[in-house]
Amino acid sequence: MHRGSLVTALASWLDARAHDGVWIVRMEDLDEPRCEPGAADAILATLTRLGLHSDEPVVWQSQRHAQYEQALASLIARGLVYPCGCTRREIADSLTRVHARHRTLAYPGTCRHGLHGKTPRAWRLRVPDGEAARIRFEDRWMGPQTQDLATEVGDFVLKRADGQWAYQLAVVVDDQTQGMTDIVRGADLLDSTARQIYLQACLDAPTPRYLHVPLVMADDGEKLSKQNGAAPLVLDTANATLCALKDAAAHLGLPATLTHVSHREDFYAAAIQAWRAQHRQ
Repeated sequence: MHRGSLVTALASWLDARAHDGVWIVRMEDLDEPRCEPGAADAILATLTRLGLHSDEPVVWQSQRHAQYEQALASLIARGLVYPCGCTRREIADSLTRVHARHRTLAYPGTCRHGLHGKTPRAWRLRVPDGEAARIRFEDRWMGPQTQDLATEVGDFVLKRADGQWAYQLAVVVDDQTQGMTDIVRGADLLDSTARQIYLQACLDAPTPRYLHVPLVMADDGEKLSKQNGAAPLVLDTANATLCALKDAAAHLGLPATLTHVSHREDFYAAAIQAWRAQHRQ
């Protein structure tokens, strides 16, 4: 767990506490080949050291394949998805041609009306055309958002060619199952939200409220992440833990007065009040 993931964890925890809600931890470990052994347990251990405890049992997406399969089956039965036989190379070549003609990089719907002799590789959700494709929502941090799924995204993947479930399907199913009312996450996922809102409608699922917090950036201007070498948090003392929390609070724009707090529990009490004042809605 690095500085950027702490910012998101703290923001979501504060939002739950400020609204008298419950804070739910979910391990999104679907891409099992890329998940390092022990990494998820290390995250949970770090949260424990921070005093951030899930109010419900932790859900592991890698144990929920049956639920995702059921959701996909319902979409297939209603004709809302179709098999896609395109390889990555074919999609890239097609996008290059389409972009040259129409200035768009959306998936062009090559397999929408049939596989044309190709072997099925993935499942895609059909997106509508025209006004129905324009998804509008109010982000509690970023403000009004609009995305045209037809021109900006195209029919998007729900199950990948390697058999792995796409993030979009998994989180929508889990948000519905867990009764999520508010989603607080990093701004790198803002672009995924319109797709999830449309998929929620297809699955007759309610749409939660969204709040996307600003990302912590590395020195090279890229998002701070494990992939680009972000250093893990070192919380070997109470002071180190408190300093990490204060740093995260500062990134979230919480008052500088929090820097004067000398105990973790006092920090949390003051931070909840500050968050409530800034994010009442």
